[in-house]
Parts: sequence; C-alpha cells; structure tokens
Amino acid sequence: MCLAISAKYGDVPSVDIVVWSELPTGAGLGSSAAYAVCLAAALLMVCGAISCPLQEGESTARWTEEELTLINSWAFQGERVIHGNPSGVDNAVGTWGGALRYQAGKITPLKRVPTLRILLTNTKVPRSTKVLVAGVKEKILKFPAIMNPVLDSINAISQECQSVLEEMPANPSPEYYPVLEEFFDINQHHLNVLGVGHPSLDRLCQVTASHGLHSKLTGAGGGGCAITLLPPDTSLLAVESAKQDLCACGFECWETKIGAPGVTLHSLCSLKAPVLHELSQ
Repeated sequence: MCLAISAKYGDVPSVDIVVWSELPTGAGLGSSAAYAVCLAAALLMVCGAISCPLQEGESTARWTEEELTLINSWAFQGERVIHGNPSGVDNAVGTWGGALRYQAGKITPLKRVPTLRILLTNTKVPRSTKVLVAGVKEKILKFPAIMNPVLDSINAISQECQSVLEEMPANPSPEYYPVLEEFFDINQHHLNVLGVGHPSLDRLCQVTASHGLHSKLTGAGGGGCAITLLPPDTSLLAVESAKQDLCACGFECWETKIGAPGVTLHSLCSLKAPVLHELSQ
C-alpha cells in the first residue's frame, strides 16, 4: 500500500508506524479491515493526498466525504491483499462507521441509527470462513426448495431490522428492543438451519438467555463470535452475571457499542493511556 500510494501521489515520507488494537485477530471482527483503513488514512495524509482535518484545540476530527471515499478505496485494496476477494463491507464500516446495508455487492450507509449496547463474546473456537461458505452453498444446491425460503426469511429480518433501527432515533421507545430481541432469536435459528452454528454458540445463547438476554452469532459462524443485545433497562447485575458465566465457559467478553464513528484522526491528548504508552516505546 505504501509503494502504491507513493507511486500515485508522490513519495510517502519516511515514517514509523505503530499499531495498537483491542480487537482480537482472526475472530471475524474486522481487525484486518480496521488496520487497512487506519493505514490507508495515515499514508494518504502524510503524502498530502488528503488533508489533515484536525484544527488547533480539537481532540478529534474526521475527513470530508470525498476523502473518506478515497481512504475506503485504498483500504479495500489492502483487504484484497489479505483476503483475496473480500466483500468490502468491513473496510466500509471501518471508514464510515455507523451501520451499513449490504445487498448484491451494493453498500448503502444507514443515515439514522441508534447506538446499541452489546456484549461481544469470543468463543475462541477457530473456524474457516471458506469451508463454512462452501457448506452453505452445498446445502442450497442439495435442498433448494427448503433452503431458499430460509434465505428469503433472513433477508426479510434484515429489512425489518433496518426499518426498526431507522425509526428508533426519532422515537426512542423501549418497545423496540423486544422486537430486536425476537429478530436476534429468529435469525440465530435460521443460521443454525444453514449449518453455520456450533455447539459453543448454542451454549453461549443458553447462558445469556438464562439472564434474560438474547444473542446471535456474528461473522462466519462455526464458532467465532456472537453479539448479545443489552437494552437500556438491563441491570448491571444481569450484565456482570452473564459475563461471569460466559467466562466460566472459557469465552472472552467485552461490553461495547454498535454505531460508533468511523476512521478518525485523534490528537495526542485524546488518546487513552495504553495507546500513549505504546507510542512512547
């Protein structure tokens, strides 16, 4: 990426690049895309292909829409080096943040979505996306009359979920959360039917359900990670108890949010202590 950007926009000056991440690698959480997006933004900025948007006194700043599009295009090339034939979803989310709709290769950012609290759990069960995708294709070819309606239902869940998410900012009613929880449950059952479930994911869903919480796999399935929705009225005790029980299963948990901003330039004063520590080494 450094050589390609230098060839197109002029030499990238000599730089030291330090990478620090809280994302576990190889868990289906888009760590490679996050890396590619940050690297593209940094290289494009230091060679002058995009501006430095940070003004004096600001802690963070973001680039213009045109500049973000350029960052995303180079990040996609980085993803191609790593994955061969990626969809482009992960680098687009890393660039723009928020939520995106992906259908038939077309990526559409959703303009109005709420920030959702989730519990992100890594089962630590390794899986091969390539093998899982091949298994799904085989099932569809073998039982098209059975599997195609399942795919249609998953598509309908996605569309209904998009409608709910876009309604929530204008009307932040707690009544939306039980609907999202039902979508989680139905979607997870459908994914099991497709053959991308795993006993570790079933166990995870059982554990969170015992605390009144609803979960579904994320990423390729077959192990990997799952997300658990945390409605606003979820008690701290319920979350902590769920995390303890999940960790007792050998899983790893983080409490985080969906709907964060995308790639951002930070001033040194805005960085967390662990990041500053890494940069100072």
